[in-house]
Amino acid sequence: MSGIGIAPQLASAFASSSNPRFVKVSIHNEQLLHDLTIPAVAPSFEQDLPLLPHVLQDDVPAYILAKVSPSDWLAISYVPESAKVRDKMLYASTRASLLKGLGSALFTDSIFATSKADLTPEAYAAHRRHINAPKPLSAREQEMADVRTTESASAYEGSRARVNHIGAGVGLRWSQGLQDSVKQLAQGEQGAIVIMAIDTPTETLILKSTSEASIQALPTLLPSSQPCYALFAWPHEYSTPPRREIVYIYSCPSTSPIKDRMIYSSGVSSTYEAVKALLADASPTTRLASRKIETSDPSELDDAHLKSELGFDAVSVDGQPVETGLRDPQEKKPFARPRGPARKR
Repeated sequence: MSGIGIAPQLASAFASSSNPRFVKVSIHNEQLLHDLTIPAVAPSFEQDLPLLPHVLQDDVPAYILAKVSPSDWLAISYVPESAKVRDKMLYASTRASLLKGLGSALFTDSIFATSKADLTPEAYAAHRRHINAPKPLSAREQEMADVRTTESASAYEGSRARVNHIGAGVGLRWSQGLQDSVKQLAQGEQGAIVIMAIDTPTETLILKSTSEASIQALPTLLPSSQPCYALFAWPHEYSTPPRREIVYIYSCPSTSPIKDRMIYSSGVSSTYEAVKALLADASPTTRLASRKIETSDPSELDDAHLKSELGFDAVSVDGQPVETGLRDPQEKKPFARPRGPARKR
């Protein structure tokens, strides 16, 4: 700021003017002075704008304080291109002092004009269109905005209690081909996998692929750069008796597009519940693992990883854990009471 202050007569004129439209302010002798007040003539600010050119000079800067509504003021900094360099710098550095001195909260908008042509009704309309237009977004911001729009639409559908056709409550619709593949998986006996994908435009869960699969081949079957849900039928001998377990896997590689990551993340739980209901209907004896497997790196899904994540570090008999000296991953550690400070001797 320039250090130039407001003259008392400006503060008085600004506060006491009755029905003002424009208050012209100039800098003289290192003070902000009141030049003149133009009362409102027309009902609207835009209709009174043609009055301004008559009180402005082509090469002399000025401030115009314009009352656009009973409670809102517009601060206009008029600094012509042909003005002296010193005057341009002086008016630019003093503007903040002027607004602060009169009450910054009163001024809800501002215009920087370099010619009288910037202060016409047409120019003001263009200014308001620019102010009200959506702010330009970066590619990442636009992607996030699209995700929020999609989520809002989904939330609206959910408020109407949309139920998908397999009775899983609010969630994604399932294609018939996917339902049939999951039922076949439940009724099989060997290692196999069903990989599911979301068709975003239709909000439908579809079958991406299905095949026989072993634990050794599992990492290579999941997409390396796209999220997916998968059901892996895993025959193992980590329980007594051995059993075939259906493992629900949510794979979301760190290289996946952020929009896809958010969409798949929001559907993990509802899809798991839908799988549980579909498997129970297809084969009551089919066992769905009680824990979901989530990974950002499909290559880590080997025998040891599943064993650890599903709690098979402890041997079980008929589904009941047997103490082996290893801690159950779900077992909570007892609260450790902190020790108090040492006593002074």
